Amino acid sequence: MTESSIALLPDRGIVEVEGSDAVEFLQSLLTNDVEQANPTRAVFAGLLTPQGKVLLDFLIHSPSPDRYWFDCPRGLAADLAKRFTLYKLRAKVTVADRSAEMAVAVGLGEAGDGEAPSAVAAFADPRHPAMPRRYFLAAASAALSDGAAAYHGARIALCVPEGGLDYRYGEVFPHEVCYDVLHGVDFEKGCYVGQEVVSRMHHRGVAKTRIVGVQASAPLPPMATEITAGDHPVGAMGSSAGDLGIALIRLDRAEDAVRQGIPLRAGETTLTLRRPEWANYDVAIAGASA
Repeated sequence: MTESSIALLPDRGIVEVEGSDAVEFLQSLLTNDVEQANPTRAVFAGLLTPQGKVLLDFLIHSPSPDRYWFDCPRGLAADLAKRFTLYKLRAKVTVADRSAEMAVAVGLGEAGDGEAPSAVAAFADPRHPAMPRRYFLAAASAALSDGAAAYHGARIALCVPEGGLDYRYGEVFPHEVCYDVLHGVDFEKGCYVGQEVVSRMHHRGVAKTRIVGVQASAPLPPMATEITAGDHPVGAMGSSAGDLGIALIRLDRAEDAVRQGIPLRAGETTLTLRRPEWANYDVAIAGASA
């Protein structure tokens, strides 16, 4: 693989948690099983409020036993490190924001499944097999192009959401943003912060709001633009790339609108819904079966 096929994600940072109590400490906080992370595999997980809403989410890689790297939004890396520090109490762990020392990159194009020349870690994105391969690099050796636009275009086409871009932290439950489908929750692991709410939603199947794809013939409006059916709110826009976007939709309201022939609009833009191919829930699409 050539360096030209590796591109930086400058909006991502890395937080490190290390120590003899790291596994026990993290298992008590996070939605997924951190022991599934290793030098060649990452896991997707979130940190929740006690009420079960998503505070932050990240990809977790473990380069060695009792050492974990959290790939998170760069602007929130310091906040994540602070939260871990507040939670650790007497746990034998150290927490550090490594964003100034390490960089996150992805493999783009057909050559995107090789090895980066200067990578200190390389792994598949656990959320979807078609997502670009992920790399951690030493920041000093990361004189690469900015690949954010191409990366976000790829994930939007796959309808893979990201916190802060497709939903606001602190406002959504994990099921609403598809942790259950995108491998972000281990329903067999022990208790963690917010676990009771997540378990109840899973077993009762009460997630009426879900991530869907949207498409339009006109430019899509920005994140948080309200999506309506007539005068009734149906959801909100997330991120977009070209004519494709991601939205957070009340499925029952969207289904009613489609059944009645009422168009869905974000501002003045008329939307067509796209069903994520990985979704285990139905999405009403005008003129087609879900």
